[in-house]
Amino acid sequence: MVVVPLSKPQENSIQGPQTQCDSEINWLRYAAAGTLAASGALLVTGYRRAGLIAAASGATLAMLDQGEIVRAWWNRLPGFLEELQATLGHAQAAVQDLSAQGQKLREVLDR
Repeated sequence: MVVVPLSKPQENSIQGPQTQCDSEINWLRYAAAGTLAASGALLVTGYRRAGLIAAASGATLAMLDQGEIVRAWWNRLPGFLEELQATLGHAQAAVQDLSAQGQKLREVLDR
């Protein structure tokens, strides 16, 4: 008689054990999405004030849920504002140059 040893199946090393966070339902995310959807419906139906209040509370809930992302955006905000200010400065210089060239063109055409 041949005896074949039976071993226990190994756990899949790629898929680790489920953590408690995977099994829990993220109610904060659902509340934020529902509130934002309700605010859109309120705004479409003409209830502006209630829609804006719902949108503000939904955005607050979304920010609470995504705290790390909001913190990263907040830390990058000064750099974005500096880039925006530089871009606006370039645009203002371009408009001033166009204005000066337009004035010169008018002077030449008026002669």
